[in-house]
Amino acid sequence: MNNQSLSQFQSERLKRLANGNSLLKISLGLILFTIISSAFVYAETMSVDVEGTSYDVEYTVTGMSVSGIEADVDFISLILTVDVTVSPGILEITFDRSFYDSVFEGQDDDFIVIADGGLEPNFSETETTSESRTLRIELPSGTQDVEIIGSVFGQSVPEETPSEPEETPSEPEETPSETPEKQIPAAFVDSSKDPKFYVERYVSEPSYKKWFEDNYSDYTFHEALDISKSELDKLIAEIKKEQSKEPVVETPKETTECGEGTVLKDGVCVLDERCGPGTVLKDDVCVVESQTSAPKEISFKGLSRELGYSFIAAFVITGAVAIILALMSKASKSSN
Repeated sequence: MNNQSLSQFQSERLKRLANGNSLLKISLGLILFTIISSAFVYAETMSVDVEGTSYDVEYTVTGMSVSGIEADVDFISLILTVDVTVSPGILEITFDRSFYDSVFEGQDDDFIVIADGGLEPNFSETETTSESRTLRIELPSGTQDVEIIGSVFGQSVPEETPSEPEETPSEPEETPSETPEKQIPAAFVDSSKDPKFYVERYVSEPSYKKWFEDNYSDYTFHEALDISKSELDKLIAEIKKEQSKEPVVETPKETTECGEGTVLKDGVCVLDERCGPGTVLKDDVCVVESQTSAPKEISFKGLSRELGYSFIAAFVITGAVAIILALMSKASKSSN
């Protein structure tokens, strides 16, 4: 009886252990699913407003998230606010042609993609249909915003355009339609803005200049802005001058007025040691110092010569007087 109870207890213990293993497997499975699902691509939709009209944009992300999308109608671009946590983060975004497109002369043209205002990330167009276009963009970790530049918002695309690329009769039909489309100013220009706003971006952003040249190749830039060539050149010169303008630092003038025998060194007059002992610098030439005092020595020699002559004359006169006196004394004695 005891053996039977013991065997039953062991069998129940094994069942409980099996149930514990199952729970452990389930937990591990849930953890693994959570880790894997964090790397999966999530399909999402976000609305963007374009001049009062709301459009839905479909996109999928891997290793990143999108927190907002806004349209810049002045430059015909979409700006996405993103948070890229892995490198590279992948963004796949689909544009309905009736909402947003990039075309030139009736044909599909490449979009321009800029990350964080200057970086040009790798991207490709993965799917193109008559109704939509899909881009796949690779972004480095830490990217905060992505700007996608096209050519038109809210354009209805004719259905026959993709199906009749080889028809030559369509080319003459498009020719007359191109002339009215070349409006002055161009479609992207907001007449309420200062032309300098567009010129500054044209000068400072190579990607914007390329976008203009690709999409408005039949325009000159000043023609698109409805200004003259001279006005454009004046604005470009003004912008470049503002960009390169630096404060002018005036250096104080050094004084060179030092006395004879001194020179200016580090803003201070010091003794001129360029000539050796006994010489001085005169007219940028080292001369013997005695040459300057020679006239004084000559004057002293002339003075000593005059004194000598006076002394001799006095000696001669004294001698003559003494002789006369001696002769007179002798004559006096003889008479006595």
